[in-house]
Amino acid sequence: MPKTLTYLEAISEGLREEMRRDGTVFLLGEDIGTYGGAFKVTKGFTEEFGQDRVIDTVLAEAAIVGAATGAAIAGMRPVAEMQFADFVTNGFNQLVNITAKYHYRNFIPVPLVVRLPSGGGIHGGPFHSTNPEAWFFHTPGLKIVAPSTPYDAKGLIKSAIRDPNPVLYFEHKYLYRHAKAEVPDDEYLVPIGKADVKRGGSDIAVITYGTGVHWALEAAETVAKEGVEVEVVDLRSLMPFDKEAILTSVKKTGKVLILHEDTLTGGIGGEIAAFISENAFEYLDAPIKRVASPDTPVPYAPTLEEYFLPNTKKVLEALRKLATY
Repeated sequence: MPKTLTYLEAISEGLREEMRRDGTVFLLGEDIGTYGGAFKVTKGFTEEFGQDRVIDTVLAEAAIVGAATGAAIAGMRPVAEMQFADFVTNGFNQLVNITAKYHYRNFIPVPLVVRLPSGGGIHGGPFHSTNPEAWFFHTPGLKIVAPSTPYDAKGLIKSAIRDPNPVLYFEHKYLYRHAKAEVPDDEYLVPIGKADVKRGGSDIAVITYGTGVHWALEAAETVAKEGVEVEVVDLRSLMPFDKEAILTSVKKTGKVLILHEDTLTGGIGGEIAAFISENAFEYLDAPIKRVASPDTPVPYAPTLEEYFLPNTKKVLEALRKLATY
């Protein structure tokens, strides 16, 4: 029987299952042990798995990524947590210059997962609210996933742990306790590299991931009452991204909105737009539209953060403009 889990609980359950299944899986990060993690994803893990497999580290992200990379090279399957995705900058050199390139240089797999609690909506300000996925999207050797639902969150953390490559697992902090859904009791995996159509439609395709999926679904329900049927494609996996699913939806609808919470310039949406332009231009009935956050740091004040985020209201405005083009 399926059970209802929050997004956070789904991640936690996926981690537990993989640690029970495979003794080479272990966790490391700041305050993940006795404290249970800043967001309590690993609450109770020390009691079940012991301090040898749930390691409280020093406050040094470079050391965390470096130690995890070394362990992966030696045959373990580490899951490293950045307490906030923003702090991965301190481990950036290790991640992009060593972890991402090691297999290419030495023919040795690096089965490493880096958990990255990201995103706004929690009034965390400019140092605790970024969406830094685009930094790594440009780095060959890294896989990137970003689930939007509890089902996908559990299935993708399990797939990430089993993958022989380093996987960056972006988990959205706002969704931790706001997203709830039924999750099967039975074993399942969500494949890396496969998108999911969260809502079918014939008039406009919204290509999105993470929080964008929820904004898109809300907006789609509103414009459906106005006679516009929107298809919502949840990428789930950002690198590799599902090119076939994108092209299928574009050819079906003829109009495209690309939506992400990350800032606009240099965001993943630009690459998706270029891909569509190069491979499906003749199917387009309107210019490709992008909705994203403005090119500023994430504001701290709740009113400013609400204005900053590409919420349902902004998606609605973009969909209506596309519908009437």
